[in-house]
Amino acid sequence: MNVTDRFLDFVKFDTQSDELTNMTPSSPGQMEFAKYLKSVLDGMGLEDVELDSNGYLFATLPANMEKPVPTVGFIAHIDTSPDMSGRHVSPRIVKNYDGGPITLNEKEQIVLSPEEFPELHNYMGEDLIVTDGTTLLGADDKAGVAEIITAVAYLQSHPEIKHGKIRIGFNPDEEIGLGAHKFDVEKFGCEFAYTMDGGAVGELEYENFNGASAKVTIKGRNVHPGYAKHKMVNSIRVANNFIAMLPRWETPEHTEGYEGFYHLVGIEGGVEQTVLSYIIRDHDRARFESRKKEIEHLCRKTNMEFPGCCTVEIKDQYYNMREKIEPVMHVIEIAEQAMRDSGIEPRVQPIRGGTDGAQLSFKGLPCPNIFAGGENFHGRYEYVPVSSMEKAVDVIVNICRIVADR
Repeated sequence: MNVTDRFLDFVKFDTQSDELTNMTPSSPGQMEFAKYLKSVLDGMGLEDVELDSNGYLFATLPANMEKPVPTVGFIAHIDTSPDMSGRHVSPRIVKNYDGGPITLNEKEQIVLSPEEFPELHNYMGEDLIVTDGTTLLGADDKAGVAEIITAVAYLQSHPEIKHGKIRIGFNPDEEIGLGAHKFDVEKFGCEFAYTMDGGAVGELEYENFNGASAKVTIKGRNVHPGYAKHKMVNSIRVANNFIAMLPRWETPEHTEGYEGFYHLVGIEGGVEQTVLSYIIRDHDRARFESRKKEIEHLCRKTNMEFPGCCTVEIKDQYYNMREKIEPVMHVIEIAEQAMRDSGIEPRVQPIRGGTDGAQLSFKGLPCPNIFAGGENFHGRYEYVPVSSMEKAVDVIVNICRIVADR
């Protein structure tokens, strides 16, 4: 079975994560998919195939050489984003893409257009896997899952390619920031690993945002509006003032590269109480800490006008893995060589987000991120070129070979 067939098989599973359940995995579909993957790995004859009660699946491809070499791991997450439905995914392959608009859903008039998504021009003449416009596709990160399994199957069928011990790890709940929380790094037993969870071909990432969440709770006082003068405190209006005090241009829609932001992701409330949910992001640790302090400062400022009205709870989510990767830059050099050996020019760039690899790096497993090939993740316009997945498979195989050669 090739990588495309595996991918099309895997996207049938509804594996949206859910941050409200407080369970691991956070949704039943993830465990269903993990059990299926276990049966696939068992059927391949891999060793140490273990699925724990939290949905973490590990397996081993034994070394086929006697010389001791480092154990390398490849990791992908089995959940898909809660931003859009992943139920009843209906993919199709657009053969030999001609460069024009792709009608995903004629009835709903949903069109994937190069005018809105100019990256499509990079894939002229290639086969693209797209959605029907009613769900996301799931290339984030089922493409990574399919690529890892396909690469391991290739190594099994080509024993002339010498490699050391290879570990596979599939985990739940990456999309809600919990993918690495219960990942047993010691049990995984690798000197270093790679997450196959990036975007377009060539992406290689070892810098990511420092990330935190902030929950701002504003208490109001409700009084009959006809008799409310000097009595009512409308928490919605106070919340609006809080929102307006944050820098207007330091938001996701106005930033790029290494620029950080405050992102308001949710508002819930009424006159009595309003809750603002933010995420805070910055590559620079000092600026990251400053952003958290600014949220706290604005809370105190709000309380000066409305005493006792505002409280804030800030939780760190992950940190920039760069400080953990720089001491072991040979891990990046191996990936760069593997890409060049596959005819790909590496594009080292910062992640404007986070990965399981960031948290794993801080747990003692250096774990940069490699492209999985997809575009427009988390929405109806997601697609993945077949050739991009095939190139990712080649890179995995080359990494295993290079580690053995070194």
